[in-house]
Amino acid sequence: MRNRRWVALALVVACGPAWAGGGPFGIDHKVTYDDSGIWSRNNQQIVFYGTILTVAGGAVWLGDNDRLGDTLWRSVDSMVVTAVTTQALKWTFQRERPSQTDSPNQWFQGWHAQSFPSGEVASITAAVTPIMATYGSEHPSVYLLALLPAYDAVARVKTHGHWQSDVLVGAAIGVGVGLWATHRDSPWIISLLPGGFQVGYVHHFD
Repeated sequence: MRNRRWVALALVVACGPAWAGGGPFGIDHKVTYDDSGIWSRNNQQIVFYGTILTVAGGAVWLGDNDRLGDTLWRSVDSMVVTAVTTQALKWTFQRERPSQTDSPNQWFQGWHAQSFPSGEVASITAAVTPIMATYGSEHPSVYLLALLPAYDAVARVKTHGHWQSDVLVGAAIGVGVGLWATHRDSPWIISLLPGGFQVGYVHHFD
């Protein structure tokens, strides 16, 4: 719940009045383009790929027999399912990005239009949700991980990669899939892999 509130708050603060546009929630509007400093596309990609590499690398290194490793494998599950889900939605709704049109109501425009929802925000949210759900009550500082998808959501809007509703729906998908992965009896993907992944490579050096 906290990460969803933080994403919404960040968008309202950074992107202006929520009632000033169109789209499915009436909140979509172009903001002043800003690809400089912290908001640059390069920094967005560092956060995105850094999140993926950290989660996947940690999962392989620790394995499922370790509590943190098990949590990271659930984050891997969450990211994979989220990526498939958001891509399917992009192909279905075919919404044009702010970089492609001034109107937030351009849907079903062809395969080139893949704005809705934001797969990047969804994936980062999916990665951090199992970690927050598992460790947040014990270590409240873990909730600061919600700043990662919140940052990416604002940055994607500022660089005209997505509309406000794109990133909000992406975050909601990430949270939902992340909670699903957290509450499964065991991680799904690791059950499809050789046993070495379950043990974790760190144990090869014990």
